[in-house]
Amino acid sequence: MVGQAAAQASLSSCPGCLLRRKFAAFSSCSRSHMSMRPLAALCTVRDAPAGPGWGATYGASDQPCKRRRTAHKCCSTSVLATIQPTQVADLAEGLEAPVQLVYLVTLLGFLVVGAYLVVRQVLIRRELEEAAKTLGDRVRQKDATCEDYFELGVILLRKKLFTQATKNLEKAKKTWNGEPDELAQVYNALGFAYFNMERNELAQAAYRQAVDLQPGYVTAWNNLGDACEKVKDFENAYKAYKEALAYAPDNKVAQSRADALKNRVSSSRA
Repeated sequence: MVGQAAAQASLSSCPGCLLRRKFAAFSSCSRSHMSMRPLAALCTVRDAPAGPGWGATYGASDQPCKRRRTAHKCCSTSVLATIQPTQVADLAEGLEAPVQLVYLVTLLGFLVVGAYLVVRQVLIRRELEEAAKTLGDRVRQKDATCEDYFELGVILLRKKLFTQATKNLEKAKKTWNGEPDELAQVYNALGFAYFNMERNELAQAAYRQAVDLQPGYVTAWNNLGDACEKVKDFENAYKAYKEALAYAPDNKVAQSRADALKNRVSSSRA
């Protein structure tokens, strides 16, 4: 009776043994069973249908041991228990450091590019102001040449002072004594000024003068096409873009606009 009581105590503690020990669950359970001979007849393995785990009965209680599943659970629990919070924190810090470095480098790059653009704009504006002041003094002193009028007109265009720009460009056109193909640039600038002043007929006339003086002036052809397109003169706009492509087949502006107008012009002709 004492032996059976001791054996029953060892069996009842077998599942607890599986949870308390890390990687020796099966050996611990076997040692408890094999150490008590009266239990050898009681611990039998049931020929149960196939399923997860092992089915085993112990005496009259007939409780399944499920050794394989308990052993896996014990093993995974023990591994997780060995990971300390400090190790997790160190791992997180190790992952955050490169991310923070990339973020700082990217932010620094944006700041450098932004500062460069701001400084560049300030310098360009300062140069324009100084050049406009110098050229304006020459005009007031009546010492300005046709090139001075042209340069002053272009500066005023960049500052979007279109009315003042047209006055200087008209003077440059009237006093021009340079090459005819260079005069085409004056007409193109004059057409751009009139276009922004909503004086489209004068703009088209100036652009046509520019391409007459310099037939390969692709920018003037594109500007003429834009001016015609604005007043819905799609036929002449399409012709202007096609002329630009004849001199510059890879010109993206002329190609995109010509493609956009092609179907419209074809339908109007039909």
